[in-house]
Amino acid sequence: MDKNKQKEESLKFFIVLSRAHRAINDQVNKHISTFNLNPTEFAVLELLYHKGEQPLQQIGGKILLASGSITYVVDKLEKKELLIRKACDKDRRVTYAQITDKGKQLIEEIFPLHEEQLNEIVSILSDEEKQLVTDLLKKVGFHARDFI
Repeated sequence: MDKNKQKEESLKFFIVLSRAHRAINDQVNKHISTFNLNPTEFAVLELLYHKGEQPLQQIGGKILLASGSITYVVDKLEKKELLIRKACDKDRRVTYAQITDKGKQLIEEIFPLHEEQLNEIVSILSDEEKQLVTDLLKKVGFHARDFI
């Protein structure tokens, strides 16, 4: 394949990937909003539910959010009584976010519906196709991350 055709295919790949990502995210975000949550709030609750309490300073990196936004999101979730801040016994500089019973109850209601929606969205693909796409996207993602 000549260099121009390669560039064309790479650009096409990027555009298709971006549009697919946006279409999926739009559907998921619309569904999440029906529970009076934004996508970031959902991501924080899901993280705390599945991984347990987390230092506030580390949440942003785990859900791909700028650290400056974490305080705002945690404040909103705290006002909704879905999480609490908990001081670290060993290091006063560290504060943990911990999901509340009300937060657990909400995530236990939402998450199965979230999983089902994602399953329906990608049901157009066979299990083998899903695995192939996953493997290929990981390959591209790792290459992009390590790209110099």
